[in-house]
Amino acid sequence: MTARPTARLGLLQVCAAGVLWGTGGLVVTLLHERDGFGPMTASAWRMLLGAAAMLALAAATRRLPAVREAARAQPLLAVAVGCGTAVYQGLYFVSVLAVGVSVATVVSLGLAPLLATTWEHLAARTRPSPREVLVLVAALSGLLLISLFAEHGSGGAGDRPVLGILLAVASGATYAATTVAGHSLAKRVDPVALTTCATTVGAVVLLPFLGVAAATGDVVLTADPGSLALLLYLGVATMALSYGLLYAGLRTTSGSAATVATLVEPLSAAVLAVLLLGERLPALALLGGALILGAVVALRPLEEQPVAA
Repeated sequence: MTARPTARLGLLQVCAAGVLWGTGGLVVTLLHERDGFGPMTASAWRMLLGAAAMLALAAATRRLPAVREAARAQPLLAVAVGCGTAVYQGLYFVSVLAVGVSVATVVSLGLAPLLATTWEHLAARTRPSPREVLVLVAALSGLLLISLFAEHGSGGAGDRPVLGILLAVASGATYAATTVAGHSLAKRVDPVALTTCATTVGAVVLLPFLGVAAATGDVVLTADPGSLALLLYLGVATMALSYGLLYAGLRTTSGSAATVATLVEPLSAAVLAVLLLGERLPALALLGGALILGAVVALRPLEEQPVAA
């Protein structure tokens, strides 16, 4: 009787991570408009500040030995999760510039749950249930409607569509692989230790982008207090806290279910655009949001519903 509440808590934690990620796009947009931060520079600061926050938390809660143990016990997997976290963000940002937000979001976020579900069923030698197929169809339809009809800001198509789509596919595949790998590791490692490992590795991967920005004369840092606060929020809330919630949720939620639950990210971004930017959601975008929420409510961890192949 305790398995379902625990699983529901895991889904709520993953959904909360998606909501926080949805605020990240708004923050990056504000940083670009206020100070001229490039997307990769903002992403690098996001990862660096997130890693610093997690290291401080691990030290304050005496979890540094657990962090070292996690790195020693599964070094390749921990590095892979950290690198994947950094890489799929970078691929997605570049894809947005090349092909536009709508296509990049639909391809990248839409591909992830399909790949994660396919991998999990192949590994378990099962086939998806009708309920699971219905959840996927509803979630992906909602994603399509939200992305196409709740677009704002830099939503126009880019000038390199083929490259952009290829990068979005690579981003979605990396996101799915990272989530599945994170699910495997989260079952054996404390969420704080795992998040600390992942963000630290990701910070090392993205650190060179700050050097590139400095070498090319782009904005690297600002003295504006408001912008510094936004950077701090970007690192602590949308990286450290959100990934801590994700890995905590992955302890009781399958990787494929988690990739569906994180589709609340574009939904939360659209709601923020309405609340903070005064934008309006067309009826089809509202329908898309309802489909995503309905799919998340209908989710059950896949391991509870195996169907023999």
